[in-house]
Amino acid sequence: METTFSPEQMQVPAIAIANDILRKCVHCGFCTATCPTYVLLGDEADSPRGRIYMIKDMLENAKPAPARVVKHIDRCLTCLSCTSTCPSGVDYMHLIDHARVHVEETYSRPLGDRLLRMVLAFVVPNPVIFRLSLIGARLARPFRALMPGRLKGMIAMAPDKIPTPSRCDTPQVFAAEGKRRMRVALMTGCAQKVLRPSINEATVRLLNRHGCEVVVAPGSACCGALVHHMGKEDASHAAARNNVAAWTAEIDGAGLDAIIINASGCGTTVKDYGFMLKGDPAWAEKAAKIASLTKDVTEVMSALGIGENTLKEQPSVVYHSACSMQHGQKLREEPKNLLKNAGFEVRDPVEGHLCCGSAGTYNLLQPELAGRLKVRKAANLEAQGAAVIATGNIGCLVQISGATDTPVVHTVELLDWATGGPVPEGLK
Repeated sequence: METTFSPEQMQVPAIAIANDILRKCVHCGFCTATCPTYVLLGDEADSPRGRIYMIKDMLENAKPAPARVVKHIDRCLTCLSCTSTCPSGVDYMHLIDHARVHVEETYSRPLGDRLLRMVLAFVVPNPVIFRLSLIGARLARPFRALMPGRLKGMIAMAPDKIPTPSRCDTPQVFAAEGKRRMRVALMTGCAQKVLRPSINEATVRLLNRHGCEVVVAPGSACCGALVHHMGKEDASHAAARNNVAAWTAEIDGAGLDAIIINASGCGTTVKDYGFMLKGDPAWAEKAAKIASLTKDVTEVMSALGIGENTLKEQPSVVYHSACSMQHGQKLREEPKNLLKNAGFEVRDPVEGHLCCGSAGTYNLLQPELAGRLKVRKAANLEAQGAAVIATGNIGCLVQISGATDTPVVHTVELLDWATGGPVPEGLK
């Protein structure tokens, strides 16, 4: 793709990066076949290729983001399926990230949209406030018919039961069982520790059982993905620096062999910390180090080996690969192989490359499209006739659970169960 940025524009690092990305696009259209919004809507403007054209025009002309462009950028799930099919290696992720920053800085959203985004950015990354908001949403259920559309959807998504906080999520060290093979930090996250704390508990048990000393580092918190995908660059970089500082202190202290993430959406963001902070001399090197140490829990378990299976009978499992897992981190076979090695029969759904519609806060900001994707995904998973749906991302777990009666559990909960842990919460 030909670009016409001025020499002055090219002095801006973000524009120079965008220029390099844009020039790799050859207009082939392979991305349209795997883009969820294009599959649903059939609109070129809701395909990666269409969005690339609009972003190019917006950035080259250095103009505020127009409402039409914002609509189509907002509809992008950032599922990154397009990057898996692009033959030219277009770095769509960083291009759309920059476009969202430009939108945030230049476009004045309608008041209701602006307030909703402010609430989400404030509430979800803070576990205490998020827990209180879910309690409030449950109390508001009888009145949800009176609420505006997207607020009504938020209230409907509140779980019937909110688990009590887990002691696993407080700063501490969990000793390895037997000989220590690794020392790792676990990122406990924000929404996950409220919605399904059993995932972190299962992760700690599984890692301890396989010789890992697990530390929950003081000061580590939300990865920043939620505000990052809203274009709130200052907030996302602040979250990144916070975690880099917390984990660097552990590296400088007793040392770390890896930083474990068990929510693939968070893992994709933390693995990108080196890129996010490369323009900050005080943090660039530390951030790159943290990114290089970051692993999904299934990566580490694949290296350690799953060991002996303690179950006599195991349910069949259909595996949903989160977009952030298969497209963002390129981890496609590791989780499935671990489940197979643990004795589970693993089935693959049709359209496994398509997003379930969760995509961070997408299901709250774009409920109509997210709802269509959710129903489509649940139907494809149910069609495999498995007893359990497994996934490696809390957002997908909650989203899919809302459209099926088949239990949905985290991959690590099944691995923990198969190697001596309790029955997963979702199967009780």
